Amino acid sequence: MGTFNWPLRISSMDGERSREIDATVDTGAAYTTLPTSLLLEIGVEPRGKRRFLLADGRRIEMDYGEARASVNGEDVTTLVVFGEDEGPALLGAYTLEGLALAVDPVEQRLVPTHLIMY
Repeated sequence: MGTFNWPLRISSMDGERSREIDATVDTGAAYTTLPTSLLLEIGVEPRGKRRFLLADGRRIEMDYGEARASVNGEDVTTLVVFGEDEGPALLGAYTLEGLALAVDPVEQRLVPTHLIMY
């Protein structure tokens, strides 16, 4: 699947500060990853560290926190990773599932989906 960008509003947990950005939709990324400076600017603080496996095989630890994510008028509390300031904004699978959104790779868009519950 090719990647595409989609508008994302990311907010502090109290909703007082937010930013609208274009994020690359990346279902291969577990969590939404945003530049550290952006997250700190809107008041998102690190809550801990998680281990990640990168596409090039490296294993790293990165800070994570909680924020509100809004896409297409829906919003959800989600985990976010504090990425490099020069790095891309990635909209990851955890946030997409929380918003009940699926990727339409042909039309390069996000669409509402049914969640699976067994």
